[in-house]
Amino acid sequence: MVMDMNQQFINCRKGFTLIELLVVLAIITSLMMLAVPKYFASIDYAKEVTLQQNIKIIRETIDKYYGDTGEYPESLQQLVDKRYLKSLPVDPITEKTDSWIITSPPSDPTNKIKGKVYDIKSGAVGKTLSGVSYDSF
Repeated sequence: MVMDMNQQFINCRKGFTLIELLVVLAIITSLMMLAVPKYFASIDYAKEVTLQQNIKIIRETIDKYYGDTGEYPESLQQLVDKRYLKSLPVDPITEKTDSWIITSPPSDPTNKIKGKVYDIKSGAVGKTLSGVSYDSF
């Protein structure tokens, strides 16, 4: 008889109690509250660095195009068509390829400067984590 009660007690003790589950959930929630903000900040930082690199690559490509042809491209797509770029980089903030802001060459009274794409900026609205506007890169 004593053996049967011990056996029943052992059989009932196979799972977790509600309090144990709540304690584990509270610990997991506390750890997540510490980790998630840093995760999202690191994603934003990675997007900013990618934006800076994409702008640098496009600017260097525009300069190479000008050095080769003596004129600026008419559009960013022309850089892709003439194989200076494999594809137009995506603005990681807006997640689009058509949001780039194009700056025309400075006005030239002799009209020797040809082309429309002199410089490029991001079309993203807002500021970086350090407080700098996206279009100031």
